[in-house]
Amino acid sequence: MSDLARIPETFNVKNVYAEIGSSFAFTCITNPRLCAGMLGTLIKGLGEDHVIWGTDSIWYGSPQWQIEALRRMEIPLDLKRKFGFAPLGDAEGAVKRAILGLNGARLHGVRVTRADGAPSYEGDRFATLKEQYERLGPNRSNIAYGYIARES
Repeated sequence: MSDLARIPETFNVKNVYAEIGSSFAFTCITNPRLCAGMLGTLIKGLGEDHVIWGTDSIWYGSPQWQIEALRRMEIPLDLKRKFGFAPLGDAEGAVKRAILGLNGARLHGVRVTRADGAPSYEGDRFATLKEQYERLGPNRSNIAYGYIARES
């Protein structure tokens, strides 16, 4: 993790992101201090705007317990002092909201415009497709695409 976190400073680049899917899930349960250190290292090196929530829920099931674990996570005071880590903050604070969705939304062009800071999904292609689908109604079109073989 520390090698990844040093890339922006070492190579003077700004396009490095860390996704904390399975590594967060495994460490938050088995070794919470390691998990806190991992988050502190990534945030310190890459910036809180370059750490992204990811999940392997397709393999492991609902990630809700991981989301709750991140919301409750805080870096221990001794690690903050020793390594200069910033606090993660409140469950609904800026750092955790950025990691859990706002960073990914920014990368995918989803503009956050609501006053409460929640995503508006403006500019989100899937939201547009869903809106069109709902507007057209539940009836299927029966349009056949591709080649149609004629009976000989």
